[in-house]
Amino acid sequence: MGDKIKVLMTGAGSPGGPGIIQALKKDNKIHLHAADANPNASGRYIFNDCPFYKLPWASDDNFIGFLLDLCIEIGIDVIFPLVTKELFELSIHKKKFLKKGIKVIVSDEDALFLVNNKCSIYKHLKDNKIEVPEFYIANNKKELKEAVIKLNYGKVPVVIKPCIGNGSRGIRVLDGTADRFDLLFNQKPTSIFSTLEEVMTSIGDKEIPEIVVSEYLPGAELTIDTIVKNGALIDCLIRTRASINSGISTSGKFIENKEVYEYVNKIISVIPGLNGPVGFQVKKSAKGKYLLLESNPRIQGTSVAALGLGINLPLRAVNQALGIALEKLSRNSGISFVRYYQEAFYDS
Repeated sequence: MGDKIKVLMTGAGSPGGPGIIQALKKDNKIHLHAADANPNASGRYIFNDCPFYKLPWASDDNFIGFLLDLCIEIGIDVIFPLVTKELFELSIHKKKFLKKGIKVIVSDEDALFLVNNKCSIYKHLKDNKIEVPEFYIANNKKELKEAVIKLNYGKVPVVIKPCIGNGSRGIRVLDGTADRFDLLFNQKPTSIFSTLEEVMTSIGDKEIPEIVVSEYLPGAELTIDTIVKNGALIDCLIRTRASINSGISTSGKFIENKEVYEYVNKIISVIPGLNGPVGFQVKKSAKGKYLLLESNPRIQGTSVAALGLGINLPLRAVNQALGIALEKLSRNSGISFVRYYQEAFYDS
């Protein structure tokens, strides 16, 4: 392969995996290798010339050892992880890879844990005088009910979500005034609307995880794709979420918004140790302010939509990891996009 850069992308079967593979394959300097704990990950079948490796699950004791040995064996220069659980293991053990000359696209451990925890990030930003939705933290059923009532449940909707989430699991918008007929016949079964009573019944006498209880943000939602270097904002692309499927944007438009840019820049400035791609979602409050909904300390699957602007965010993340100076973005708005499903076939 000569002087090609060997990149190992994990999470080849994640929702964004195939698109990120295609983005990285656009540069002929990259020799891409793909990996996943699922042997039939969709990204495995996108390109025949992209070697694939089955990994242990991130929770396995031998995950780091296996991955490090694999990278040394095939001469990997950069690891590009897409799986959140793998990020934590890689961040903790990042020095082991760096000693072997292998760069890992991941933030420092403390920053990673902070950004991935909805309770911690809200508390941290509030302590640093950065506005977030009004919120309380509940550790049991009693505290959950008290927090919901403090936020005027019954008059306005209230949001609950686990501090450490996985997709949309555990997220509910509690709205006792919602039209139950409409929810039954006009909303899909995956609707996140519920009531306090329904949630309390579901919990029963079981213990609950730590939960953030916050004000409901009724306005428009935006996603922000960033690339960060040592806590400084390098790239910032803002896009609307016109349609969403299971929490993933399926259509939208890239826009300029100075208020949101400055808000995200403030957030990043108070979280030392952030590096590489970091995603944010903000939503407009009842008072008309965009406030943080959640943050993701990794590249977001729909970030590949920026190719419509002529911007290859996955490639820029790899170049930054290698210490290659990034050219300033020449365009950040004016393109809309729609995503679609595509099949991959394999011999069963």
